[in-house]
Amino acid sequence: MNLSAIRELSLFRLKRAITLGIKSLWMHKLRSFLTALGIVFGVASVIAMLAIGEGASYEAQQQIKDLGSQNIILESVKPTNTTTAGEQERSLILEYGLTYRDIAQIQATVPGVEVTIPSRKVKDFLWNVSNSVDGVALGTVSWFPTMKNRELVRGRFFTEMEMKGRSPVCVLTESLARNLFPLDEPIGQTVRMKNSYFRVVGVIEDDSAIAAAAESELEGGGDSSEGMEMMIPISTLEDHFGEVLFKYRSGSFEAEKVEFHEVTARIEQPEQVMPAALAIQHILETNHDEVDYKMTVPLDLLQRAERTKQIFNIVLGSIAAISLLVGGIGIMNIMLATVTERTREIGIRRALGAKKKDIVFQFLIETVILSGAGGLLGVGVGIAIPLAVTHFADMVTVIQFWAPTIAFTISVMIGILFGIYPAVRAADMNPVEALRHE
Repeated sequence: MNLSAIRELSLFRLKRAITLGIKSLWMHKLRSFLTALGIVFGVASVIAMLAIGEGASYEAQQQIKDLGSQNIILESVKPTNTTTAGEQERSLILEYGLTYRDIAQIQATVPGVEVTIPSRKVKDFLWNVSNSVDGVALGTVSWFPTMKNRELVRGRFFTEMEMKGRSPVCVLTESLARNLFPLDEPIGQTVRMKNSYFRVVGVIEDDSAIAAAAESELEGGGDSSEGMEMMIPISTLEDHFGEVLFKYRSGSFEAEKVEFHEVTARIEQPEQVMPAALAIQHILETNHDEVDYKMTVPLDLLQRAERTKQIFNIVLGSIAAISLLVGGIGIMNIMLATVTERTREIGIRRALGAKKKDIVFQFLIETVILSGAGGLLGVGVGIAIPLAVTHFADMVTVIQFWAPTIAFTISVMIGILFGIYPAVRAADMNPVEALRHE
């Protein structure tokens, strides 16, 4: 027999085995469907859980990336042990936080510091004729949008010339623009804070992290002013509001002197970020007697988020894999029952000349058809679930291209693995005893 004839015979046997397997499973449609459901749910849960976990991780990482992977963010933090009572509190000017000295030393001594963004904040009501919003005047620099990865929605940002000229111009966040000018075009309008007036020259997109925090605070009944920012040149802020910030409360007031509320330092190369962070930490510890500052390194947060994502995926994948394991056990259980039901058929086939490997192959074909069909259906369900979650729950889900492939491959492998024992058990039957079985 030549090679071509052998190949044709092998293809004929494979086709016949698949046909017989499909007929055998079709004879017990409901049982076959219920058996495959374990694989369907297993594959679907693997894909869906990984997609939801990947989406949550993507959102977290995107917020960190928005801070800038080459940035180091420094914030002034009000000390908790500086409160006094009575008349001392009325006359006390609380001085804390980041200073010009800190920034000068960082720029002069830390290698790789490319540029810095200093900023100061004044919280008060922002007015436009009859509308008022509890907001924040953020004094910053003209290169703020580039450093913070924030895009302008309308108009422009203030220029370096306007910074030097201490011009009374401002740029509003989208949220603030909507609240102050619900029906009007904000560009060219005037916004008042205390006794100062500022002309609107642009609208910038909201900071995603601040907007999320403001929304959660608003739902909890808290202060949402952090989401309402009016950005003005830092030199203009100093001119209009001075170095000492006053907060009036019923019958008393607080006075604070903070040179910078926040400073963002951009590092030239990613590999220089962590050494620069250590150097900046040392400078701040030397200059400050108490911890009245906070340092955030987005690159470090991003690396931690990556590690957390890997652990999260392993945990979710392991939980979902249990469903596949249960589905495989279900297939083995049904195939063992099928072997018992088809004992006489096995005896007849052996008597007519079928070899053990033919019996093993026949039963393996049936388990692969069961697990393969369940796997394909599970892939469809697994892709549909994240899409439904995104549509109805407004959550980001990310289906990795490898997740359906791996889930389907594992389902087929489980079918083969859990089908081997029933197939071998069927092949090992004594043909004579099998023929006498009723």
